[in-house]
Amino acid sequence: MARYTGSVCKLCRRENEKLFLKGERCFTAKCAFEKRAYAPGDHGKSGSSRGGGERVSDYSRQLRAKQKVRRKYGVLERQFRRIYGIAVRQSGLTGLNLLQLLETRLDNVVYRMGYAENRAQARQMVTHGHFKVNGIPSDIPSMILNPGDEISVRENSIKKTLFKDLAEVADKRICPLWLDRNTSVLSGKVVRLPERSEIDGNVNEQLIVEFYSR
Repeated sequence: MARYTGSVCKLCRRENEKLFLKGERCFTAKCAFEKRAYAPGDHGKSGSSRGGGERVSDYSRQLRAKQKVRRKYGVLERQFRRIYGIAVRQSGLTGLNLLQLLETRLDNVVYRMGYAENRAQARQMVTHGHFKVNGIPSDIPSMILNPGDEISVRENSIKKTLFKDLAEVADKRICPLWLDRNTSVLSGKVVRLPERSEIDGNVNEQLIVEFYSR
């Protein structure tokens, strides 16, 4: 399975925004974005990519909006384009459909329920087969869940060190209203699709639609 293996902190610096790709570390002084608040590369300090007065083209704004969302959810370009294709074929607003599909990916649901520190860890936990969907073991992070689907930690995995204090850690994190979780047994359920107000407001999905509609 292809995945990004470079420095994730560079991705935040390139998008001029914290994408919280390292979980709790992003809230500390150790965060690379706080130490180097400029784009990576030889010309990063010049401010050219930080909106330093230069006119930004429509294409550039559309590209940056797409890249930010893609990197936030940890999806590579080919997979992101496939998800967009599904969103186009669905009824309703394409941009909202896209965000809902990304939010209901199995790895993102695990993260949203507080069972992983970040999406990368959630993806790894799913890939290693620690979760079940509707009672069936699943190791596919990109699986799209529907309202009514239930996830749970496999019985053998609960005994592992990784899950020993997971319930206590998860209880400290807020679970969105479109999900229902039970930390006592490390399980959860997709109650409904998330509304737009429950998804990251610092995302402009319309620019993404414009990018792929060129």
